[in-house]
Amino acid sequence: MNILKFTSDEDFAQTGANLIVSLLQSNPKAVLGLATGSSPVGVYAKLVEMHAKGIVSFAKASSYNLDEYVGLPVDHPQSYRSFMNEHLFNHIDIDLAKTHVPNGNAADLEAECHAYDKLLEEGGPVDLQILGIGSNGHIGFNEPDASLTSGTHVVDLLPETLEANARFFDSREDVPRQAVTMGIGGILKARQIVLLVRGEEKAEAVKNALEGPITTQCPASLLQSHPNVVVLLDEGAAKWLK
Repeated sequence: MNILKFTSDEDFAQTGANLIVSLLQSNPKAVLGLATGSSPVGVYAKLVEMHAKGIVSFAKASSYNLDEYVGLPVDHPQSYRSFMNEHLFNHIDIDLAKTHVPNGNAADLEAECHAYDKLLEEGGPVDLQILGIGSNGHIGFNEPDASLTSGTHVVDLLPETLEANARFFDSREDVPRQAVTMGIGGILKARQIVLLVRGEEKAEAVKNALEGPITTQCPASLLQSHPNVVVLLDEGAAKWLK
């Protein structure tokens, strides 16, 4: 793993954006794997800036998001489709028809999971996958468990994940209890993975993921098995690393 530590949020975000821009400049038809959450927001803001300056175009690119809440209306401000539209898609020249987010409102969620995997198989592999990490070590919404699912699947969110996400809703009771998430196998098929982590509350998860044993109890630790991972950390997230 190539682990980079930053004292400046500006440098953190710019470095993440530069990785994506470099890919698109060399491969305009690149397939991007995208994530939501607080860590990528600055990176997306930089991408919007660089697009506005004519440095990068997304016109020929496509994207696949990691996950989506189950049962949340697609136009709800906390849906991940809304998040991506607000922070990135509405401000760049990407073809919205080529932006994919799992449908958490599908009548048949199992069929939706299979359909999403088929989309990934036909449109992929993902050239660059953006990831964040949960305080319990989850990536996507792959929660710690005795075993992990390879393909896209429905997951019951653990109490610590519900608690962490409650800040985005009016109350903890409003947080959806389930999500559709790309599986660990799908994530690891990406040609390159960029893990973005900000905040001291993530320091223990980062240490376990990067320096601990590879275990399904810390799903992010499986990134140690991938040949091309870049990790961007702020000072808080890197606090416990050797």
